[in-house]
Parts: sequence; structure tokens; C-alpha cells
Amino acid sequence: MNLNDTPPRMPSTLSERSRSEPFKEPATDGHPISGFTWRHPRTDLERPVVIINAATSLRCRYYSRFADYLFANGLDVITYDYRGIGESRNGSLRGFKASWSDWGVLDFEAILRRAQREFPGQPIDVVGHSFGGCAAGLGASGAVIRRIVTVGAQFAYWRDYQASGRWRMLAKWHVVMPLVTALFGYFPGQRLGWLEDTPAGVVRDWSTPTPTYETRPSGRALGELPFSRVTAQLLAISITDDPFGTVPAIERLLAYYSNSDRTHVRIAPEDIGEKQIGHFAFFRSEYQDRLWPIALAWLQSGQLTTDTLGISPNLRFNTPPRSTT
Repeated sequence: MNLNDTPPRMPSTLSERSRSEPFKEPATDGHPISGFTWRHPRTDLERPVVIINAATSLRCRYYSRFADYLFANGLDVITYDYRGIGESRNGSLRGFKASWSDWGVLDFEAILRRAQREFPGQPIDVVGHSFGGCAAGLGASGAVIRRIVTVGAQFAYWRDYQASGRWRMLAKWHVVMPLVTALFGYFPGQRLGWLEDTPAGVVRDWSTPTPTYETRPSGRALGELPFSRVTAQLLAISITDDPFGTVPAIERLLAYYSNSDRTHVRIAPEDIGEKQIGHFAFFRSEYQDRLWPIALAWLQSGQLTTDTLGISPNLRFNTPPRSTT
């Protein structure tokens, strides 16, 4: 399999220098959600608290080193697992009901409320990887978000996939994945080495071949989408060899954030001396000095400079509104 579109195996423990504390939080429907908090001992109303939204079916532990980095640079951080995944899984997923919209409307919303309660008066920022960037727009309390950084964020419309691998990806994620899910009652990702085990409703949302979020199964149930409540400064980071995060895919999601000030930074691997980065590698610690400062600068100031980027300023551009149809 191409490393660019295959999730890495998750570490079994948090990084050794992590200063996180575990927590449990009831989602807005009461379902228990588990995660970790990095908290500085002294309250500072100028210090942001950053919520990290994972990609579809990646454990929040995958982002622990990135959370350590943000914490070391003076930010408070919250990571968590969506229902049915990692720390928030309880028993078999066969027949377990969960969808993309549940992950955003119920789970992310609960973490937003927790951030307001546990860090009163502090700015709330969000980092969203892949679907995590979509989840950031689904919470009813989205108006409280100050800044957002997304990495490869989109909602898997197959025609937006990178042209060179589109048919292979269509077969893998939109044919094989739902067929295996129908057979088992959930997607046994750990057994196949593709993802974490994934609820069937999430697979239905992912694999439905429609270009708009509101026509995905759980999106139809929402009626009015809450994205417009978000007025945050939004930085979208995409990588040129990410087969999911093409320009059309990134802009398709950004168009939903119609009331946000949106900036799109597109980075080629060769810009930082690499041959490939792909969809998953941004959060690996090997990029702490070359990619992570881009996200940190945005969270700290809402601005980017050529020195911060370490790449050509021509790669930074504002994204205009774009039709989602």
C-alpha cells in the first residue's frame, strides 16, 4: 500500500515526557468520551487552550507528541477520542451506533463545553486533522472558537482524490471498506492494518459518493449545518502529495466556513527537504522543526510570515468562497 494514504500504527503509550492527565466527559447525549489534558499550573487568560480533533478512526494518542510541543510552547491542550474509537471505545462495535455527525455534534461539542468550563475566560482554538477539520464546524458552540488550524481537512469526496490514485482509492475506501463493514457489522480496521476498528455509521458517511456533507447519511439528519456559526481565523494546511487533501477537496470543506477568515497554505515535500509527506505524517515528531511551527504561529498570533513558513511565500494564498455543489 502507498504510505501516503495508509494510516500509521498507533503508539501504545503517550510520549515519555508527556504531562497529560486523563479525563472522561459525557457527550451531549450522555455517552462517555475519554481523552487527555495538558494544563499549566497557573491560569493565564491570554493563554489559549487547543482542542485537537483526530482524523477518522485515528486514536488521539497519535497526536500526543504534537500536544507536548504545543504545551512546551505555552499552550494548554485537550485531546480526545470520538465515540467507538480508542479511549472512548467500550466493548464490541457490532451494532454500535455512531456517525461523523455524532462525532462533531455530540462529541466535539462536549469537548468545547469542557474547555469553556475547565479553562474559563481563555481563548479556545482547534487543530483538526482530516475529518477533524470538518468536526470543528459541527459543534453548536462553534462561535466560541477563536482560531482553527486544519491539516489535510476534507470529507472524502472521491472525485477530489488525487488523479493518479483515484480509482484505487475509490475501490479501497468506497467499495471494499463498506463491503467488509456489511459483513462484520463494523469495519475491522485493526485486523486489516488500515485504521482503528470503525463504527458502521462512520463508514457509511465516509463511503457515500456525494459531493456535499449535507447529503451524507448523517448530514441529512442534521437539517441545517452549523458551520456558519464559526467565525474563527482559519488556516488550512495541505500537502501536495496528500492523495486525500487536494486543492478541490480542501476548498470544498473551506466553503462551508463561510463566516470565517480563511487562509490556505499548500506545501510540497521538497519545500522542507523531503521526498514525501502524505496525509498522515504532519504530526510525526520528525517534523517538529519544519512543519509544526506553522501551526504554532497561527495559534499564537493568527498570522504567518515567510520566516515562520520556511518556504516560498508564493505558497500562501487566501481561499475565496467556492460552491459546495
